[in-house]
Amino acid sequence: MSAEGLFVDKNGVTRCSWARSADEYLSYHDTEWGVPVHGETGLYERLTLAAFQSGLSWLTILRKRESFRAAVAGFDVDAVAAFGEADYERLMSDTSVVRNRLKIRAAMTNAHAVVRLRGDGGLDELIWSFAPVGRRQPRTPADVPATSAESIALAKALKRNGFVFVGPTTMYATMQACGLVDDHLAGCFRGRG
Repeated sequence: MSAEGLFVDKNGVTRCSWARSADEYLSYHDTEWGVPVHGETGLYERLTLAAFQSGLSWLTILRKRESFRAAVAGFDVDAVAAFGEADYERLMSDTSVVRNRLKIRAAMTNAHAVVRLRGDGGLDELIWSFAPVGRRQPRTPADVPATSAESIALAKALKRNGFVFVGPTTMYATMQACGLVDDHLAGCFRGRG
């Protein structure tokens, strides 16, 4: 018998239940979700993917992730900041990625914003300045919020710095993806709590 929100696999490993619905989720849960990410490229990638996920399943994004990487130069900020209209049109016609005009423009706009941040501590410093302190590990799925005071403040700070498609819910998902928060449930083998 598993606790609410957890499952035990055939090897006796306890995980968050959401991880069992697809192989991609299992791999993401076990190797990335909640793991601290530093550095401009890794943070920009997760920020961009979280924006593309808005309104879609995270599984869709995970399945298209390698295509996204190929389409946007491995999330190299300088390369994406140099994209022009031909690149925009190329991305809009690329069926291997999510083709949403606002989200593609957001990826390009946000690359420019990341470049501008370099003179003021950079993306890493800005994002990690919103990591909560002394947070309790959630015990059930109901304990995992969609937003937090920190994600609301991070969204506002990013918007002030020229970022778009960075609402509080998207920023909370980014905080989970970048390890600012660890929302593995108590009892999950991945939890840091």
